[in-house]
Amino acid sequence: MQKVLDINEAQDYEAYIAPKVIRQIQDNRTETFESHPKYTLFVFPMYDINQTGRAANQVMVYLDHEDLLLLCEGQRGYERVCSLFGKEATNECALWSFFHHLLKNDMDNLEDLECEVADAEMAAMVRFQTDYIRKIIAYRKELLRLKRYYEQLDSIMDSLILNENKLLSEEGIQHFTILANRTTRYLANVLNLRDYVTQMREACQAQIDIEQNNLMRLFTVITTVFQPLTLMVGWYGMNFSGMPELHWKYAYPVFIGASMLVCVLLLALFKKKRWV
Repeated sequence: MQKVLDINEAQDYEAYIAPKVIRQIQDNRTETFESHPKYTLFVFPMYDINQTGRAANQVMVYLDHEDLLLLCEGQRGYERVCSLFGKEATNECALWSFFHHLLKNDMDNLEDLECEVADAEMAAMVRFQTDYIRKIIAYRKELLRLKRYYEQLDSIMDSLILNENKLLSEEGIQHFTILANRTTRYLANVLNLRDYVTQMREACQAQIDIEQNNLMRLFTVITTVFQPLTLMVGWYGMNFSGMPELHWKYAYPVFIGASMLVCVLLLALFKKKRWV
């Protein structure tokens, strides 16, 4: 028997699964992969990588010598599994076909995501965008989601290949080995892309640090230029009666000229040091 069922409708699959296993399913005590002498039971989050940020639907797979049951969580998950699942001559062929269709277009989607990340980086190099950091955070969250997804699928494929309860034939093991290799490649692509996004974030942070340093350098130049002027103003602002310059008719233009000379000399010095 090969069926797709709602995981919450226990009466639909109680004729195929032992009561003890049903209680385990309903109590949500199922491990990622469980291999028993007469059956295999595993669960994984089914993501649609075309739908960024959408929550995953849990899919539980029950496989024995006679039955293959896919127990789905939620109406959307049920409909998607039905669209991917087709009855085959044997249970192992039906299970392989389901995972084959599940992973079929993932490489194209990962390449599209890689191009999107590269385009975002090129746009930021041309003109830094205020939402660039937000985009990087969104990419990191999505890649973390995909990393967990493919890690779990990779673990399931490896466990199926071990075939501890002999539910798969030698030909079935070969087919699932191909799927395992494909899942491993997808996981490697996600990890490489995540490292790339991390480097983008570090480069962005370095650019922000450079801009902040340039701003602080500007403030330092302004402060340094006005510091001697402040000293001069404070010096002649004391208004002591014994200061002859206060009664000299050229005192004001000389003071202005000296102030401008100080500014020019300091700016020339900063120009030589390449601070401005």
